[in-house]
Amino acid sequence: MRLCHQNGVAVVAQGGNTGLVGGSVAARENTVILSLSRMNQIESIDPIDFTATVGPGVVLAQLHEAVAAEDLHFPLHLGSEGSAQIGGLIACNAGGSHAFRFGMMQDLVLGLEVVLPDGRIWNGARRLIKDNAGFQLRKLFAGSEGRLGVVTKAVLRLFPAARDRATALIAVPDRHRALALASSLRADAGEFLTGLEFFEDPTLDLALRNVPSLKWPLQGRSPFYVLAEVATSIPGLRLEDIFERALEHLFENDLAEDAVIASSEAQRLALWAIREELPEGARLEGRQIKHDIAVPVSQIAAFVDRCSPLVERILPGVRIWVFGHLADGNIHYNLSPPVGQNDFAGRDTDLSDCIYRTVVEFSGSFAAEHGMGRTKVAIADMLRSPVERDVMRRLHRAIDPDDIMNPGVVV
Repeated sequence: MRLCHQNGVAVVAQGGNTGLVGGSVAARENTVILSLSRMNQIESIDPIDFTATVGPGVVLAQLHEAVAAEDLHFPLHLGSEGSAQIGGLIACNAGGSHAFRFGMMQDLVLGLEVVLPDGRIWNGARRLIKDNAGFQLRKLFAGSEGRLGVVTKAVLRLFPAARDRATALIAVPDRHRALALASSLRADAGEFLTGLEFFEDPTLDLALRNVPSLKWPLQGRSPFYVLAEVATSIPGLRLEDIFERALEHLFENDLAEDAVIASSEAQRLALWAIREELPEGARLEGRQIKHDIAVPVSQIAAFVDRCSPLVERILPGVRIWVFGHLADGNIHYNLSPPVGQNDFAGRDTDLSDCIYRTVVEFSGSFAAEHGMGRTKVAIADMLRSPVERDVMRRLHRAIDPDDIMNPGVVV
């Protein structure tokens, strides 16, 4: 970093290459791609501090295995965990399926070691939950997408491993009742609720058609589905009893049409596979435009009701695939061309702009958990407050005045 700074060479830090917003590719000449993959050591796992100190090249699945051997748990879970690396997950402030319960990646980072653009090293790799000695720099670097420095070490927060889980797939009459269902489950399951995912029937149909390994466990089909999971580290507590009572309330209030509770770990994994293979089902269908957006949970149904007709008006016959994270409002709103067409008839930008503008109308975000990268900078300048964008630029200029860190990303 010191040499690059002295010679005006740009630096793009690169992790597992699982990002979807162009945040880890070189955008100009005279650029070094800095791979962190060999910094893959797990330095320590502390069962008293409940922390793991790791290098940025550690793969998320590798971390899961290591902490599980110590009867501990790192609660970030996402579809790319077999290749996504810790440094990249911190850089884009990854979310995943358990964010509503445990927070985003920045909430799981207690400390960082970061190499700054001029080669100096900030050693903030402290194993502390409470540390208010000034600005929270670790949170500034988490989500900066390599724009402010290179993470070289992270102290991550761990939790006790789950001793019992219960997982259910629930068929729901419509997306509006799904919101009432989510509220009911959160009230009845309380702090035991760790997963609450959703998908619509056309999206499911796409996955079942294109991913033959998936098996549908319910007798019939419904317009909307919720995948819910409860977990506890308390030994001897029967979660199935809690879950069954919660499900009874759903049926009594006409919020559910059918449901299945996994009776084994294999069945639990099979239920999660349906949710996790939804993006693969869409990918195998052909070209698509992905939108990673978020609205307040209470507005999920109203947003889809409002946005879908607008999108269909721009391109009649466009196919819309909706799924995401019900408890935090993160929607993956993806599009495929009309049947028989290989592209979007030149309306790609119009379609995305329509979706993003509608998100803003609902007080939402056009960059929920994937980050901004290069693909969303222009839309951020257009739709976010000039004051907010100016503060980001000032912060960047203060730390990287020569603009050598991942040029063109975020700001």
